[in-house]
Amino acid sequence: MKSIILREIKSFFGSPIGYLVIGLFLISNGLFLWVFEGDYNILNSGFADMNPFFSLAPWILIFLIPAVTMRSFSDEKKQGTIELLLTKPLSIWQIVNGKFLGSFLLIVIAIIPTFIYVKVISDLGMPEGNIDMGSTIGSYFGLLFLIAAYSSIGIFTSTLSENQIVAFIISVFLCFFLFFGFDGLASVISGLSQPIAAIGMQDHYKSMSRGVIDSRDVIYFASIAILFLSLTVFQLKSFKK
Repeated sequence: MKSIILREIKSFFGSPIGYLVIGLFLISNGLFLWVFEGDYNILNSGFADMNPFFSLAPWILIFLIPAVTMRSFSDEKKQGTIELLLTKPLSIWQIVNGKFLGSFLLIVIAIIPTFIYVKVISDLGMPEGNIDMGSTIGSYFGLLFLIAAYSSIGIFTSTLSENQIVAFIISVFLCFFLFFGFDGLASVISGLSQPIAAIGMQDHYKSMSRGVIDSRDVIYFASIAILFLSLTVFQLKSFKK
């Protein structure tokens, strides 16, 4: 599996994709958080916290992660190398996990430079250092689990078509629906708003953003990732036949 992970990382940074993804993530966040006027501008919010970043990141990642994962298996199918990949002395689960972890690690690398935002906001606080680190750390953990869920969805959709654009569109739709869709349904169906909202990722992401790592939220995101990775394995087994 290690060879698959290293192969994915090398392929990302052996082409402009890895640098483009990291650059787009950091530039788009930087512009919305520090330059553009609006709800996400930290300087205009009047609060020394990272909430604008953690509110914005899911929107950016909902497009960025599918762009990273769309080539995972669709490109292998298009190039005709999927048969060669499946004949390697690795189980299908190891291949899928290798692809998943490769994509996951690339996005994590893109997240790391945002730690500087914490330092800057802490220095800008009144008094200096007045920032809720518990909430910030919890939000970063929530973001990692969200990245894992998005990545698993993207890996799965890349098995559905050899056309990368099709895989990208399906992935964006599924990520959007699972994150924002159930909140929208909850606002319409008032009587069952809480149970419906709890099905979506946003409710659990917000829960972790409060600084409390609840086992229910961890299990939820782990279940989403395992579900879509299992579906990926099922798709590959059917293709292998």
